[in-house]
Amino acid sequence: MTATLTTIAALHWVVLITPGVNLMLVSQLAADGQQRAAIYTCFGITTVTLTWALLALLGVSALFAAHPQLRLGLQIMGGLYLCYVALRLWQAGAPAAGASQPARLTRWAAFRIGVLTNIMNPKSALFFGSVFATALPLAPAPSLLIAAVALVYLNALLWHLFLALAFSHPQVQAAYARQRSLLNRTAGLVVGAFGLRLLAATAQELRSR
Repeated sequence: MTATLTTIAALHWVVLITPGVNLMLVSQLAADGQQRAAIYTCFGITTVTLTWALLALLGVSALFAAHPQLRLGLQIMGGLYLCYVALRLWQAGAPAAGASQPARLTRWAAFRIGVLTNIMNPKSALFFGSVFATALPLAPAPSLLIAAVALVYLNALLWHLFLALAFSHPQVQAAYARQRSLLNRTAGLVVGAFGLRLLAATAQELRSR
């Protein structure tokens, strides 16, 4: 059991620490002085992580394989949503008349953006499906399944909470405040690139069918 969980944890951490949209959103909110919003975004992201992990055990990856149009449709919505988030970030970085402060996210809005950002990525379900299929034995005990799901949830929660707290450090916030416009626009470009890449990959897959 320990060896199985160690394998799952190692594979999951490789994905977690790879820069992506979730990391970008949490760190950007925290550095902008919205630590509470960053933390609730973490809760939204990890709620979906838990959901995808459970669905992977229930065979949603097989469902996506049998009906790829479901996955492709979700990927298109995800790509469009990321482009929308990128546009909002870019607009937040635009110079404005007066010393206006960026809008603060409510707890619910922060949780929702975490959920939407992560749930629009069906590749998470495919990742968990492949990891579980590789690492778990043929007939895993219920206790092992519960431990595997709890492990990936705790991994994701700890990592994203660490980002929220680390980027809330006063020195990080001071540096961010000096370059808010540039960093917001940079974040917008990065998130937009992820969205466009997802749309391009989906379009290429549709053409090859």
